[in-house]
Amino acid sequence: MATITSICVYCGSGTGHDPLHLEAARELGAAMAKDGIRLVYGGGGIGLMGALATAVIQGGGKVTGIIPDFLKRKEMSQDGVMDLVTVPDMHTRKMRMFTEADAFVALPGGIGTLEELVEQLTWAQLGRHSKPVAIANVGGFWDPLRVLFDHMKDEGFIRPGLAVKYSIIDEVRDIIPTLKAQVAKLPQEALSAEHDAVVIEKM
Repeated sequence: MATITSICVYCGSGTGHDPLHLEAARELGAAMAKDGIRLVYGGGGIGLMGALATAVIQGGGKVTGIIPDFLKRKEMSQDGVMDLVTVPDMHTRKMRMFTEADAFVALPGGIGTLEELVEQLTWAQLGRHSKPVAIANVGGFWDPLRVLFDHMKDEGFIRPGLAVKYSIIDEVRDIIPTLKAQVAKLPQEALSAEHDAVVIEKM
């Protein structure tokens, strides 16, 4: 039985218009710190990313930020992140975030957040990993994506046997318990760096 020790959170470098999104980022960060779960994220110090990381740090938790060199100034790398990894490009960033994480959560965000989420869903759909992916549907933010997925299925582009595996979670307080339960069903090797190395080689 596997145990969750880290979660990669994808979220916006802006805060959006609804204060509920900022509140959700802070709530999730505080919950991760309380449970001793390390945050893996994009390393930025602004928007939901910054609020999330700050909440983890203020709660005494651990944070691993992974940021491409060219984004350091634009996204203002987060102060207080002890483990801030600078990588050369976006592809390296995403792969490093994948290998560092036991599970994935998508908070509200923009195109970058959507792209990161969909990539993990695609890899899972193709059998490249079995780490759980949770969509934090704060205030119904991701409802249009759910409609699109259903449309793809109805139109025959998500075929039988290629179901997109993810959890829709409406309340932030339910994210960690849900992921813990899902990870507990996996063998520990499914979360290991050695397993990820094999996955990377196959990609």
